[in-house]
Amino acid sequence: MHSLVCVKQVPDTTEIKMDPKTNTLDRSSAPTIFNPYDAHALEEAVRIKKKFGGKISVISMGPPQAQEVIKKCIEMGADEGYLLSDRSFAGSDTLATSYILAMGIKKIMEKETIDMVFCGKQAIDGDTAQVGPGIASRLRIPQLTYVEHIQNLDLKENVVIIHRKIDNGYEVVQSKLPCLITVEKSINELSFSPLPNMIRGARYKAKIFGINDFHADLSQLGLKGSPTSVRRIFPPAQRAGGKLLQGSTDEVVKMLVDKLKGGIIKCQS
Repeated sequence: MHSLVCVKQVPDTTEIKMDPKTNTLDRSSAPTIFNPYDAHALEEAVRIKKKFGGKISVISMGPPQAQEVIKKCIEMGADEGYLLSDRSFAGSDTLATSYILAMGIKKIMEKETIDMVFCGKQAIDGDTAQVGPGIASRLRIPQLTYVEHIQNLDLKENVVIIHRKIDNGYEVVQSKLPCLITVEKSINELSFSPLPNMIRGARYKAKIFGINDFHADLSQLGLKGSPTSVRRIFPPAQRAGGKLLQGSTDEVVKMLVDKLKGGIIKCQS
């Protein structure tokens, strides 16, 4: 059983700030962290490995410092990691990112089979939930999205049964392997890493693939391969402070009614 988990290093959105001059995210103002949804995807792969045996690989696209998220994955129980890092990947949107990751996965599949691909539901810096399905489409394998429970994994029959989250409950879906799964954080609770894993993670160096390692179509990656772009990011307008109405009860009620009527008339006009 070989599971592959797609992971991403993201800025900590609880500490990120806006650049008032450029109206863009100031990524330098926040530390980078392991994308939380991806951590739960890896945790699920680790649980499957403990039950069925096998191997876990992780893959990430990013700058050289994204080695740190690979180290964290090794600490959590992954066996090996791959980093896709090249200047030509810069500026990739979700479509181009899914192409690059799919090329990296195909590179791994040249030497070994992959039974399941895991992704977090989304990255917290983009919130698009598009990369996982994009990878599945490019690999031509079934995609099971918003998964919150794996009910059964039958390696003899080569099928998996999952519960996927929907607005009013969940769907039970069966799929043949190989397939791609994107997970909700509710799928599991993260485990503590044992000391040997922590030591191995600290020493680990991921295998790095660049553009020269693939037979890639350069028109499908980076800015050239990105049909979408973020033109501007801005925070919502600050709400004006409230106004304290003073006077007797009758006077305050009258002022309040007048203000409400004024608002209604303004909206209707």
